[in-house]
Amino acid sequence: MISEYKKIDTSKILYIINDASLKYKDIIPKDCWHEPYMSERELTNEFNKGVRMYGYLDKKQLIGVIGIQKVKEVILIRHAYTLTSHQGKGVGSTLLEYLLNKNKNFRLLVGTWKNAKWAIRFYKKFGFILHSEDETNLLLKKYWEIPSKQIKNSVVLERY
Repeated sequence: MISEYKKIDTSKILYIINDASLKYKDIIPKDCWHEPYMSERELTNEFNKGVRMYGYLDKKQLIGVIGIQKVKEVILIRHAYTLTSHQGKGVGSTLLEYLLNKNKNFRLLVGTWKNAKWAIRFYKKFGFILHSEDETNLLLKKYWEIPSKQIKNSVVLERY
């Protein structure tokens, strides 16, 4: 079952994000990695900036999350993670399909680490197109608030 989660659910959401993000530990630059991958303060700030989080509940356990954020005229897909023990079982696909259906009339962008080849393949499977490096840099600067070291190590995919 998919439902929206709020600031009050921060600890549950963080558990998933920080568990699933361990997959990035050795593929992103060391100066971009930190533990925990996301802190409570960072997630609270995301909620304060308008990120809306949705979660996948299975047998009363939250096992996957995905967020969206409306920025200017686009919808950003933010913080899509599935517990390590549930990856590869369709949870991420179900969450993404849910958001795609809810946001059919919007331009959708997602950013990820350029070395996260599995994430890029995942979004391409749903019709997202990988932008060039120049376009990625422009989009990241226009719609995201991330450090320059993250910009140079990221890609943006888009679905119209």
